[in-house]
Amino acid sequence: MDIVKANGVSLAYRSWGPECAPPVLLLHCRGADGGDWAEIAERLAAGVCPRRVYAPDLRGHGRSDWPGELPGAYAYEAMRDDMLGFLTALGVDRADVVGHSLGGIVAYLLAQHAPGVVRRLVLEDVPAPIPLDPPRPSTPDPDADPPFDRAMLRATDAQRNHPDPLWWDHMERITMPTLLIAGGAGSPIPQEQVALLASAIPGARLVTVGGGHLVHEARPEEFLAAVVPFLDAPPSDITSRTPS
Repeated sequence: MDIVKANGVSLAYRSWGPECAPPVLLLHCRGADGGDWAEIAERLAAGVCPRRVYAPDLRGHGRSDWPGELPGAYAYEAMRDDMLGFLTALGVDRADVVGHSLGGIVAYLLAQHAPGVVRRLVLEDVPAPIPLDPPRPSTPDPDADPPFDRAMLRATDAQRNHPDPLWWDHMERITMPTLLIAGGAGSPIPQEQVALLASAIPGARLVTVGGGHLVHEARPEEFLAAVVPFLDAPPSDITSRTPS
C-alpha cells in the first residue's frame, strides 16, 4: 500500500497492473476501503486489455486521514477534490472512474466538476441526489472500533437526507460515456432512484445486474461482463447505442 498527499490529506491506495497501461480509478462504498475492489482490480489489471488500477481509501476510511468533526471534513465535494488531487499527484491526466454507492457520488461529482479528467464513468447502485422523505435515521455507531471515522457516518447521513441541489442541477455536465449498474430488487437502494439518475445523465446506459447493493462482490462475473466491454469499446460503439 502507498500513500500520497492530496487536497491537504494523506490518502492510502492500492494499485495493480502495468504502470503504462490505461488508468482506472475505483472508489469504494461507505464503510469499506480500497481493498474492497481487490478481485475486480486484479481482473482488470490482468485482462485482455490490461489496466493500471488505483483503489484509494476515501478520507475517513481505512488508512487515509480521518479529519473528524472539522467543519466540512466529510463534504462530498471535499472527497471529490481529494480524488482530483490524487490523480494529479500520480501524474494521471485522464482515467476511467468506477464508483460504488458513496464512491459513485464522489465519482459523478468529479465528472461534473472536471469532465476532462474522466474518460468513462461507471456508477454501481448509486441513487439520485434527491431529499429523502422521511429522512434516513442516523446510522448507529458501531460497537467495536470500526475501520472508518464515526464522524463520517453522521456527515454522510446528513448529506444523503439533504443533498445539495446543485448535484442534481449539474448532471448535464457529465458529458463522457456513462454506465449505471443496478443491484436489482435485493438492494436497499430504491431502484427507481438509480433509474432516475440514469435518466438525468445525457446518454447514460442502465444495466440491472442484480445481486443486491454489493453487485461487484456478489456477482463479479456479471459485473465485469457489463463493465469491461463498456470501458474497452470504441467511442462510436458507445454513442451509437440507445440508452436503456
